[in-house]
Amino acid sequence: MIYLDNAATSYPKAPGVAAAMVNALTQAGGNPGRSGHAMAVAAQGVVDATRRRLAALLGAPDPARIAFTCNATDAINQALFGLLRPSERVITSRMEHNALARPLAELAGRGVAVDSVAAAPDGSIDLDDLARALRVSPARLVAMAHASNVTGCILPAREVAQLAHRHGALLLLDAAQTAGVLPLDVAEMEIDLLALTGHKGLLGPPGTGALYVASGIKLTPSRFGGTGIQSEDEQMPEELPERLEAGTLNSVGLAGLGAALRFLSERGVAAVRAHEMALTGRLLAGLKDIPGLCIHGIADPVRQVATVSISLRGWEPIDLAAVLDSSFGIAVRAGLHCAPAAHRTLGTFPSGTVRLSAGCFTTEDEIEQTLRALDQLAQTPT
Repeated sequence: MIYLDNAATSYPKAPGVAAAMVNALTQAGGNPGRSGHAMAVAAQGVVDATRRRLAALLGAPDPARIAFTCNATDAINQALFGLLRPSERVITSRMEHNALARPLAELAGRGVAVDSVAAAPDGSIDLDDLARALRVSPARLVAMAHASNVTGCILPAREVAQLAHRHGALLLLDAAQTAGVLPLDVAEMEIDLLALTGHKGLLGPPGTGALYVASGIKLTPSRFGGTGIQSEDEQMPEELPERLEAGTLNSVGLAGLGAALRFLSERGVAAVRAHEMALTGRLLAGLKDIPGLCIHGIADPVRQVATVSISLRGWEPIDLAAVLDSSFGIAVRAGLHCAPAAHRTLGTFPSGTVRLSAGCFTTEDEIEQTLRALDQLAQTPT
């Protein structure tokens, strides 16, 4: 199978992930942070090592500022509900995934003012539009995706952070599509809150994620319960990461994530980015030669991650994806990709698009095979 659905979840996982998870179950199966026996200490060691590796990948000066979550959605919810209060204002965009859009809609129903900045037809955000929105009235937060899961368009995060800070707002960056794919440095980029998942560009297992919280920001926990410290107190501890990590952590998944982070540190995120840029450039160039095929987005490998949305004349997206799978063994995703606002911006609502998303282990030959398959289907519309 040619796997081009890495924007949904990466496949295959990094070498060593499965073995690390098995080892965690068999050799470090205790409850991390809850007991003093050898198995519990070993489990805590796994969690601590993964936290340090993730901090190094993100340029986070203090690993304790990284709280583990179930996924990016969980991290986004913790950030939004832990920070925003009724009457406060948040600015987002009209290109967001439902992981951000839906909790913001819920908060709007609770009295938080939510304003959306329009995007260009290619999915890019004009910083002048964001500046105007910030000048209208004070905002507590700007919340946006680092890269669109529909078009792959990359947000200039550092510039957005600086713009937000000049107007007294914080920045929450949804890095679900960029962690492990683009070099990230939360300190240099001035990121206040960063949400990520382990199962996409980080090449780890599902059920893992994290929220980075910059120094000086205090969030109300979204879950309350046992933390293994200060058990005599009915209130959640003030210290991070325990304040945001109630309940038993997914130490098995975090063992797998730690192995994936080790692989990424050895290969280098910059090398992954260069590989994916080359694949995206070849894919875009080939797609432009196929009659009746439309690329939705900026179509620039420098300004996007390896995610490309297309439509093909004579084909419904869902039918095109099904035939690519059944007749050519090419796995893609069709539809709205959990981002209906983005498709309204692109003019592809309600049918959506077919999304091709290469990854760390995609080869040039697989891209060439995909182009040949699409060219063949362009000659035989349904």
